[in-house]
Amino acid sequence: MIQTVHSVRERALGLLQRLAWAGPLLVRLTLGVVFAVTGWGKLHSLDNVTEFFASLHIPAPGIQAAVVSTIEFAGGLLLIAGLGTRIVSALLIGVMTVAILTAKLPDLHGIVDLANTIELTYLVMFVWLVVSGAGAASLDHLIARRTGEGVANREAGRFTERS
Repeated sequence: MIQTVHSVRERALGLLQRLAWAGPLLVRLTLGVVFAVTGWGKLHSLDNVTEFFASLHIPAPGIQAAVVSTIEFAGGLLLIAGLGTRIVSALLIGVMTVAILTAKLPDLHGIVDLANTIELTYLVMFVWLVVSGAGAASLDHLIARRTGEGVANREAGRFTERS
């Protein structure tokens, strides 16, 4: 009986290992589509975004609106491709942090309220992408493989896309 459970466990773990590429891909695609679409919308209504940022007392709201909209749109497209995933995710962590601190914080009455915001969910997923990278189904991974960077860094014990 114990051997059967162990055998099933080993097969399940083997299957999950072969599917490890799917987690980062699904997270990247989900976030990428959301941010590409919202960034595109913001780029086409910069006056409204600027006005909203001004109402939140964000400095230089016109410049910030253009920067945030561009980061969201271009970052979303890059996440879909899995290109520059760690850098893009770090930039979007900044965007989400500012969104939480300016737009959400005044309405939060505790940690449960914060945990129920989509912005925190996005922020956590971006942190995961910064830490774990884009995964095997990405241009980041392909570039690391082609340049040999992943192998050299793994052998040296450094953290890379292929590790």
